[in-house]
Amino acid sequence: MKAILIDDEPLALSYLERQLMKMDTISLEISGRFTNPYDALDLANHTKVDIAFIDIELPEINGIELAERLLEHYPGLMVVFVTAYQEYAVDAFELNAIDYIVKPVRFDRLSKTINRIISNHKVNLSNAGPLQPIRMTMFKQVMIEEPQSPGHFSLLQWRTAKAQELFLYLLQHRGQLVRKSFIVDLLWPDVDVNKAYSQLYTTIYHIRKTLTPYEKRFQIKSANDGYVLGLENVILDVAGWSSSPEANPISENTLEHYIEKISSYTGDYLQEYDYWWAEGERQRLKQLWIHTAICLGQWYEAHQQFDEALTAYLHIRGLYPIEEKSSFALMKLYDKIRKPQKTLECYQELTEQLKEEFDEPPGYDIQQWFKKWKKRQSRLKSAF
Repeated sequence: MKAILIDDEPLALSYLERQLMKMDTISLEISGRFTNPYDALDLANHTKVDIAFIDIELPEINGIELAERLLEHYPGLMVVFVTAYQEYAVDAFELNAIDYIVKPVRFDRLSKTINRIISNHKVNLSNAGPLQPIRMTMFKQVMIEEPQSPGHFSLLQWRTAKAQELFLYLLQHRGQLVRKSFIVDLLWPDVDVNKAYSQLYTTIYHIRKTLTPYEKRFQIKSANDGYVLGLENVILDVAGWSSSPEANPISENTLEHYIEKISSYTGDYLQEYDYWWAEGERQRLKQLWIHTAICLGQWYEAHQQFDEALTAYLHIRGLYPIEEKSSFALMKLYDKIRKPQKTLECYQELTEQLKEEFDEPPGYDIQQWFKKWKKRQSRLKSAF
């Protein structure tokens, strides 16, 4: 395996290299040793490396930022942080680096690091086969299926709020290039541009490490001064919501598909995350789900399956009580199956909720229909 060493202290570099050369458990080639981190980046442009030993405290660029910029070239790079300060050891450990070493580097401690590197390399080779698909939810709350525990979902644990937001933004724009300059303006609009880019590289590093347990299912690639998030064998609950029922009509053959599709919608897209940039997609998916659920109810009605139609319309009202189209469809269905009290209650509930929320009455079409319905009910009572 090939390694590079980065430290602004020449003596520390020489000492670390001598200690590494004593190791007989690994075949290691030192491809470069650098006091200038930018020289290490230049090497990474044309030479593949497997391991990077990086001092966290560098004068021009911090070690975490450097690690991320190296990972842009080689996502599988194994990073070992070296620090002269014990307090940084905890930070490095939390970053999920392969290991951290406190200076001066002792031979016995370095041996443990090399053993971790060997173990990690073996695991990577054993995981080279096809990955099992896992599911991930974006409706209501973001949760992911554990690779080793099918059916068990958990929350992703993020080191910072910025890391969470950036990951979700890349996930929303999966497969698309998102420029670094845009990300900096989005997440750090009031920060000095150089510091903002440093924050960006550190945040991307945190994201990569959080996603490590999921192996190659998530791939953050750097291209054209931006990032592209690719997914492999990750099944998103939102992925099936790219088209309306008109493109693939509801029928006996597609009914089960639509029932499952409707059930997968457990709440608004990223409902528990207050990101302004998610609002457009949130509204698009909401309206598409409502439209699809109404189409399902109408299909049931057309096939005289009134109980199922009621369930479909009531499902919409349960999530969105002030949604007028579904309430209107529900009123007309109650009328069709001769449940006048339910028709009246439905109209009254909608009127009260719209009044409370927007200080507005129901739409003109609903009001006109209800007036005709009341006259018809009066005539029926008069006839008796």
